[in-house]
Amino acid sequence: MALRLLLAVAVAVAVAVHAPDLGVAAGGSELGVNYGQIADNLPSPQAAALLLRALNASKVKLYDADARVLSAFAGSGVDFTVGVPDRLVPRLATDPSAAAAWVRANILPYIPATCITAVTVGNEVLTGSDSTMLRSLLPAMQSLHAALAACNLTSRVAVTTAHSLAVLSSSFPPSSGAFRRDLLPYMTPLLAFLAKTNSPFLINAYPYFAYKADPDGVELNYVLFEANAGVADPATGLHYDNMLHAQVDAVRAAICSANYGKPVEIRVSETGWPSQGDDDEAGATPENAARYNGNLMRLVAQGEGTPAAPGDALQVYVFALFNEDMKPGPASERHYGLFNPDGTPAYDVGVKAPTIGGLQGTGNSTSAAGGGLVVAEGPGGEADGAAPGTGYYTVSASATSHKVQRWRWLESLLAAAALLAMAS
Repeated sequence: MALRLLLAVAVAVAVAVHAPDLGVAAGGSELGVNYGQIADNLPSPQAAALLLRALNASKVKLYDADARVLSAFAGSGVDFTVGVPDRLVPRLATDPSAAAAWVRANILPYIPATCITAVTVGNEVLTGSDSTMLRSLLPAMQSLHAALAACNLTSRVAVTTAHSLAVLSSSFPPSSGAFRRDLLPYMTPLLAFLAKTNSPFLINAYPYFAYKADPDGVELNYVLFEANAGVADPATGLHYDNMLHAQVDAVRAAICSANYGKPVEIRVSETGWPSQGDDDEAGATPENAARYNGNLMRLVAQGEGTPAAPGDALQVYVFALFNEDMKPGPASERHYGLFNPDGTPAYDVGVKAPTIGGLQGTGNSTSAAGGGLVVAEGPGGEADGAAPGTGYYTVSASATSHKVQRWRWLESLLAAAALLAMAS
């Protein structure tokens, strides 16, 4: 074990000296990643921390409040969004003591060591078919907010919920965006709650679904953030060169047309592209996944807003960290991961990053034997970034922030390496 620890430390030091800068541009947004765990072969949270650090991801979204993950990231500075599962929503709506108990069990034990800044109540509830869930969503959110207020945490932890684009009755052109009439009795007071509590509106937006449904009618470059003629909104004159921005601005228009009160920040809580799919799932290839996620990450790093809100950097959470082998549905559902469970990339992500051993997929155990992360140099052969249209971003910030970030990276790698070595 001592030899393993020494080797791990040596790797971390070598990384600190030779690794390229992985900061975001001045004014840019920080990358978020969804950390799903519907699988039986995932590595430990300590191993996941190394992969997230290699991606320079500083925001993580969970679908629960996994104690192992929240404990493992204590002191990391990573910003966490945790989730209340759908099955608990009706109870939280009717029993304030249940909300208080949830906060005591899932928030209080981990803060401030672990940075928890938001809680999502359910996932895509308003587009489900359960009328009880629809009626329960806002009361559950209010109950949870009250429980946080009792702990003086409302200034630190926001309460929100994520929606699918199916909440819209119209999405193109973006200025025509509107919520479904049948959802307005639920959506309007929910928007008022978000505005009152200064909480974000979360949207799960997947241009891949539009391409999959009509590969002949939807231009691939338009959904992959690559060079294309784009489309114009005839009502506003705004030009859109990618579908994700058009989708977000359709949500923005729908929020404005709901006429509920103050503006609300919009965040993309999920977006991604599968690297594999069934025969009828057009476009689900490693090449397209690399292009979509790589170009998306550059946009995030550059702090680009949408045409309707160019000054507001769009916060995005990529879906997902790992391929999850137990997800139901078509093959694509099990192939949205940036990484395989053994820590190898699901496709060439196009960034120079450290080769880190000891990340073999072993479910939820803390074993650290086996293969590791190998992230290749960009296809364009550039040492400090990826060629246009390929791979992940490496956008530099100021020289000072480079040094601070690099040493923070070293500290995290040293800590994680020691944990992995001891676990073996």
